[in-house]
Amino acid sequence: MPTDLSLWPLIGVAVVIVGFVLRFNPILVVTAAGLATGLAAKLPPDLVLAKLGTGFVKTRNLPLTLLLPLPVIGLLERHGLRERAQSWVAGIRSATAGRLLVVYLFIRESAAALGLTLLGGHAPMVRPLVAPMTEAAAEQTHGPLPQAVRDRLKAMAAATDNVGLFFGEDIFVAFGSIVLMQTFLAENGIVTDPLHIALWGIPTAIAAFLIHAARLIRLDRQLPTLIARAQERP
Repeated sequence: MPTDLSLWPLIGVAVVIVGFVLRFNPILVVTAAGLATGLAAKLPPDLVLAKLGTGFVKTRNLPLTLLLPLPVIGLLERHGLRERAQSWVAGIRSATAGRLLVVYLFIRESAAALGLTLLGGHAPMVRPLVAPMTEAAAEQTHGPLPQAVRDRLKAMAAATDNVGLFFGEDIFVAFGSIVLMQTFLAENGIVTDPLHIALWGIPTAIAAFLIHAARLIRLDRQLPTLIARAQERP
């Protein structure tokens, strides 16, 4: 591997982190990160702008893909999707918030490993189904929940979706991140097969599942304390 490899192009990662921490406009942050990365890699300014323009043209239909399902989900919620999901979970006596999220984590990660990354997501799955079901499971055990605890459960449901997708998709050999890693390694003199990279993603995915599942089980044990603290606050 070359010893003169410059790490300055990674400054774009720092720009993204700082921009999001300071709550700047995401579009401006990403654009600034792209410019910083291109200039740090000593690319001509016109080439950097051309790459940004090409990326914009390729993704200009992305908002339609994200926004079109929202009216359907809104109609389903209006006609009782959340209430139906909550009542169904309330009928399962052994269901707890942690156990339910562990099951969803397994389904989400397994589906992503098979390339089914659209089987889930915050808007189509977590908000209308997983989060209400998690709240219903917690209410079945602990009674009415304070708003702070409800927010904690919603955040954990969203985090579970993130973990399952992020670590599961790296096992699917045709996913873009594996191709990117294989290309990067090849450019630096390390020739490997994409399938080999995907196989080495399996131990990481298993470790991520076990660690996050342990966090979810611990959440079940922490709920009484969290509820008591929330009720003590004015």
